[in-house]
Amino acid sequence: MDIGVSTFLTDYGIDPLVLARGVEERGFAALFLTEHTHIPTSRRSPWPGGAELPRQYSHTYDPFVALAAMTAMTSRITLGTGVTLINQHHPINLAKQVASVERLAPGRVELGVGPGWNKEEMAHHGIDPRRRTPEMLERIEALRAIWTQDEAEYHGEFVDFDPIWSWPKPTAAPPVLIGGGGPTVLDRVLSHGDGWIPLRVRLKELDAFAERIAELRRRTADAGRDHLSVTIFGAVPKPDALDSYAQAGVDRVLFTLTDREGPDADAATLAELDTLADLLRP
Repeated sequence: MDIGVSTFLTDYGIDPLVLARGVEERGFAALFLTEHTHIPTSRRSPWPGGAELPRQYSHTYDPFVALAAMTAMTSRITLGTGVTLINQHHPINLAKQVASVERLAPGRVELGVGPGWNKEEMAHHGIDPRRRTPEMLERIEALRAIWTQDEAEYHGEFVDFDPIWSWPKPTAAPPVLIGGGGPTVLDRVLSHGDGWIPLRVRLKELDAFAERIAELRRRTADAGRDHLSVTIFGAVPKPDALDSYAQAGVDRVLFTLTDREGPDADAATLAELDTLADLLRP
């Protein structure tokens, strides 16, 4: 099982290039960045994590700009998004952004996607939250068309464009990881994904989660598909937890870095990476 880290990369936290170099030097397998284009000041949607929305949500870097810079500081680790709010991007623009980053780090880029939870944020992008899941699936299809076809076109209910020329193409279509943990998420993983990236599976839920992974494996085999990866975002950084994740069939875990601010943010985050890196050693 691979071990990586994820973070809300903010303008007040660790320098992005220092972080990328630190993650790779310590032997981690991956670095994933979160995304919010913005946070509306008037918020009615409840934050799934609790009552008060943390400051970091409104201070994140554009993940693709940051990941592009990180490609120059790394040569081995997977660079990904956990998750891109795909409905808030036009697929023609997003296809070029992702392909451009992948060309800078061939075979090392993964695109985690989700429809999001903040209805006000969606509304600012013209997204009807009642239709966010089917719209997400169309956008995934459109991305793959642009990545793989010289004259791509797509005609759906939410995405519609006539044949286009768009380069660069990625060296290979980046894996698309489907976010979410609801009762129908495996349907979407099987129909549109190359993997599954659920958020913070609690240890007391691992038995049930292992059954869902077993279901995914069965359905993958029945559909004649290749292995679909399972990445847990927000894993518990404890040895016993890692053993439990591995036994459940998880392919990769991502530890979430602490949000830090101020002149000591770089040093404190690197020290946290040192502590987490102890879990890489048998």
